[in-house]
Amino acid sequence: METAAPNTDRYARVIEVSKRVRWEIERDVVRGRRFDYAKRFMPDGLSLVNELAFLTPAQRRLMSQVQGRTYAYLFGLVERFISAKVLDISREHWFGDQVALEAIVRMGDEEIKHQELFRRLEMQMQKDMPAGYVQTASPNDVAKVVLGNSTWAVMALTLDIELFVLAHYRASIDPQEDLSPLWKDVFLFHAKEEAQHAILDEMELIREDAKLDREQRSAAVDQLIGLVGAVDGILQGQAESDARYFLQVCGTPFTSEQREQVEAKFLKAYRWQFLVSGVMEPRFQKVLFGLIDEEQGMRIKNAIAPLTYALPDQPDTPLPLAA
Repeated sequence: METAAPNTDRYARVIEVSKRVRWEIERDVVRGRRFDYAKRFMPDGLSLVNELAFLTPAQRRLMSQVQGRTYAYLFGLVERFISAKVLDISREHWFGDQVALEAIVRMGDEEIKHQELFRRLEMQMQKDMPAGYVQTASPNDVAKVVLGNSTWAVMALTLDIELFVLAHYRASIDPQEDLSPLWKDVFLFHAKEEAQHAILDEMELIREDAKLDREQRSAAVDQLIGLVGAVDGILQGQAESDARYFLQVCGTPFTSEQREQVEAKFLKAYRWQFLVSGVMEPRFQKVLFGLIDEEQGMRIKNAIAPLTYALPDQPDTPLPLAA
């Protein structure tokens, strides 16, 4: 007779909630709607558009829409390697806890659905927004690079990503009233399922960590730092491309200094959205720093330090990096 694993009940609760919040793209989210381009897509606390005083209200709205398009594109990109990794780790449950296996399989199915959702949004925006927008990284190429790293490093990065989805919705997207209704619903429904995924990420990271000795863990920490650097490289390329697209669509004769500020603000916003806000999430810090020793933690903090300038000038919620 099989003995239930210690976390069986926790996996079972994830399954129960997953069934309860389950949604379908057209029936629940899109519902035949299109984006409202008279409204912003990204909230000010994430887009940082209010930090560029020389932009008009219409230009700030456009900048938030360009960032929203990239937010959706980058989520479609990261969901590619997340869904692949979830399928990979499911093998470890094939002949073990079948409740855990069901929870992981459901997560994989939901992540594939999220990819489809973001592809559909991109098709809408491609039709409705001016030509010239460029996606600078290939989801498959990025996935191959990420998946070349240890499970520990990939799951730590995945936990970070799915926790900042929840932080973004709670702190910025939910409270702001003047966002495109379809856009707001996209992130509401995305967050509902990512909340369960974050629980599984944490459980699988801790389970993987238990297999490692200090030397292996130290190598995994270096891989995580490398993955953060790789993500930042993607953000740098996309920020440069998006700034160029924004300036092209605006058609405004900005000064060279203003053009530089626009590009710098795109990069700051993306670093805030995709790196700093996740690393500074208290729950992420508690899990990650609870697994590593002081020296390993210091390596991570030193690697992140050059990016922490990307806090909003007036953050919605102070999120100090753990000492």
